[in-house]
Amino acid sequence: MDHSQAPVLDALAAYHADGQLPFTPPGHKQGRGADPRVRAVLGDAVFASDVLAVAGLDDRTSSGHVLEHAQELMADAVGADHTFFSTCGSSLSVKAAMLSVAGPHEKLLVGRDAHKSVISGLILAGIRPMWVDPQWDARRHLAHPPSPAAYARMLDEHPDARGALVTSPTPYGTCADLAAIAEVCHDHGVPLIVDEAWGAHLPFHPDLPAWAMNAGADVCVTSVHKMGSGLEQGSVFHLRGDRVGPDTLQSRADLLGTTSPSVLIYAGLDGWRRQMAEEGRRLLDGALALSRRVRGQLAAIDGLHVNDRDDFCGPGLGHDMDPLQVFVELDGLKISGYAAADWLRAHHRVNLHVADHRRASAQLTYADDAGSADRLVEAFADLAAHAEELRPTAEVDLPDPAELRLEQVMLPRDAFFGRIEQVPVEQAEGRLAAEVLTPYPPGIAAALPGERLNAAVLDYLRSGVKAGMVVPDAADPEAASIRVVADEP
Repeated sequence: MDHSQAPVLDALAAYHADGQLPFTPPGHKQGRGADPRVRAVLGDAVFASDVLAVAGLDDRTSSGHVLEHAQELMADAVGADHTFFSTCGSSLSVKAAMLSVAGPHEKLLVGRDAHKSVISGLILAGIRPMWVDPQWDARRHLAHPPSPAAYARMLDEHPDARGALVTSPTPYGTCADLAAIAEVCHDHGVPLIVDEAWGAHLPFHPDLPAWAMNAGADVCVTSVHKMGSGLEQGSVFHLRGDRVGPDTLQSRADLLGTTSPSVLIYAGLDGWRRQMAEEGRRLLDGALALSRRVRGQLAAIDGLHVNDRDDFCGPGLGHDMDPLQVFVELDGLKISGYAAADWLRAHHRVNLHVADHRRASAQLTYADDAGSADRLVEAFADLAAHAEELRPTAEVDLPDPAELRLEQVMLPRDAFFGRIEQVPVEQAEGRLAAEVLTPYPPGIAAALPGERLNAAVLDYLRSGVKAGMVVPDAADPEAASIRVVADEP
């Protein structure tokens, strides 16, 4: 296919050139009605390109097939059979994928390190999760994707499971052995969904980890806004093979998605596909070289340790890792990642990605250059020089990995929508959670609706909040009180 085309962008240009006059939403009418103070910040181009997808970008019957053509080009660029655009982020895409495989009360194997959007899908659909344990690094206290053997054991135990879901890469950049997991799933006759939100760039360079479709996955969900150059909420989900029907996947997306999709987001997805098809290898060559330089410079700063393959990959750990996710351990400075992230923002206007009790990360993409890289390294060097001012760091009560694995007593949907009560955290031990308790970032839940809370997890949340952890989806973000099920089974 001709990847110099960008159907959405071309249709937008034609819309402007034709002098189309809308008597439709959006009500700002090409920005004419927008507050000049808003236009001064956002720019006129944002409003000029904020048009309807139907009866705007395309005609009333979508006879131009603008979106369809853009999706076909995206599928061709990455080698998928079908691709669908989402303007509601991968949070919607992964729910659509789940609902295309399993329905209410049906079983779905899910890695317990799943993102909160997966948990939301379980709640909304009433799917019965069969949790697959991640590979825990007890020394560094982080989770890597579950092993193929773990999926095989669970499928043997639950032959009625409708499919499996794995998160790869994780927010820490570690990747599952997707080819082996896909083989296990297909040997058991079920499809594999990969939440590859952090892997939009993977298809476009051979030195990056294998991406889901090439590894044999059936459905893959990707956030183009994370590691690509799409706008926030720009997501795509890809399909290959016949284990999941394209009509089924599309119908689930239609059920969940907005009827007013953003053409701005469509345009970002379309333009990014063209950019990567034409220049992706060259752009990622530069990003990988820059990552190697940044990693070496950060590692040379006293008190810092940059995580590499020796730390994150190997038996019982990740299968592979994305080198563009640069994780810096701060144990040598005796400060937490929370404190480091806050200090760097306040003193250097540098915003980091994941921060936890002992590390912080910088996400590099092909948009970075020598200037942004130098600023990052200089900021970390200054942090090391001022680390003493940030001590003492509040201690986080870190549970043993086994203590983080809570018992699932009720369906997440039943616990979430049932009768609940809010109790002081001191009274929550032994009760069933009725809310999702998710330290953010990276957005992996510490406790889910229907799980029985234990002292270790409650202490972890309370001490984490005091140390700087954010738990934004809790009814009480301070974790001083917890929503629990009032009527336990």
